[in-house]
Amino acid sequence: MADDRPILFFDSGVGGLSVLAPTRALLPSAPLVYAADSAGFPYGTRSEDEIAARVPALLGRLAERYRPRLIVIACNTASTIALAHVRAALDVPIVGTVPAIKPAAAVSQSRVIGVLGTRATVRQPYVDDLTARFAADCTVLRHGSADLVELAEAKLRGAAPDPARFRAVLDGLFEQPGGERIDVIVNACTHFPLVATELAAAAPHPVTFVDGGPGIARRIAHLTQEMDWPAQASPGIAVFTATPDPALAPALAGYGLTRLETL
Repeated sequence: MADDRPILFFDSGVGGLSVLAPTRALLPSAPLVYAADSAGFPYGTRSEDEIAARVPALLGRLAERYRPRLIVIACNTASTIALAHVRAALDVPIVGTVPAIKPAAAVSQSRVIGVLGTRATVRQPYVDDLTARFAADCTVLRHGSADLVELAEAKLRGAAPDPARFRAVLDGLFEQPGGERIDVIVNACTHFPLVATELAAAAPHPVTFVDGGPGIARRIAHLTQEMDWPAQASPGIAVFTATPDPALAPALAGYGLTRLETL
């Protein structure tokens, strides 16, 4: 009998879909559950202590309900703050999400990299550590934006993008000293790849955007390579900690998530 335990993706909102999508491409028959802490959204403006307490508690409830074979914290803020707490609390393999500074340094020609994330993510010591380990010869400029998270959420609800708001976010990087030399930007929030087209159009010059989604998908595939999967995919589940917004249903269906539930 095939193992029908799902892979569970967790984020504060819909950003983790940028990790779910490349995973689904690699593992098309894997059962998937996507969990959004919509009642706690957004994480980028919450305190570290609050996130460190909230995320393990929620994932404990989700693990009890859905019995996942693997949990993916598809949120940079939650991963940089709560990953160790979650691993200590749950007896389930956990994959985290960290800013893609290593691949950014590998492709940068100017050696000036931008890191675009939430305010909570860009101030974490983990970003300092990644920079020291993988981009020591680069200038790494950071900017935290809550507005970009809201723009990504609005796009999935069908709202028309406002180019001026994307330009304003990128100004936070490019107007820093040396910012005019940025040639690679790390999308250090899983929401941001969802608006990659809008960001590229708003940049003052051509820039390469990188994110961790494809690498995380490959990691998930590697960790589950010996596992059995159903012969065909079952309907994916999207579960929210607040009442689901019906406006999200069409976008979620595009990711294979056709059942909406509330935790």
